[in-house]
Amino acid sequence: MAQPHLQSGQIGSVLPLGEAMKKTPSYALLKAKQLEVIRLVLLAGKSMPEHQVSGEITVQCLEGEVEFRSGSEVHVMHGGDFLHLDGRAPHSLIAQKNASVLLTICLAPA
Repeated sequence: MAQPHLQSGQIGSVLPLGEAMKKTPSYALLKAKQLEVIRLVLLAGKSMPEHQVSGEITVQCLEGEVEFRSGSEVHVMHGGDFLHLDGRAPHSLIAQKNASVLLTICLAPA
């Protein structure tokens, strides 16, 4: 069953999932006119293949460890790490350990 999106003014949680991560699917917390926020859950060895989105993004590793690639840049992100990426920049993620990531996408045209 899909998680309902948060409504304006509603509080949601992005606390670490711990052991619950193994049975929690990725889900969108919010999708509005200009913004989408997704909790991406990747178990060790799983990946999100290279892709791009038109708007800028931010990626915050909430727990675990992911390898974030964009062009020739490779960053290993751990819980608490945060990065920003320009729109249309190709990127991919690979979970080195079970990981939960908060992904924010700007949907407004540049």
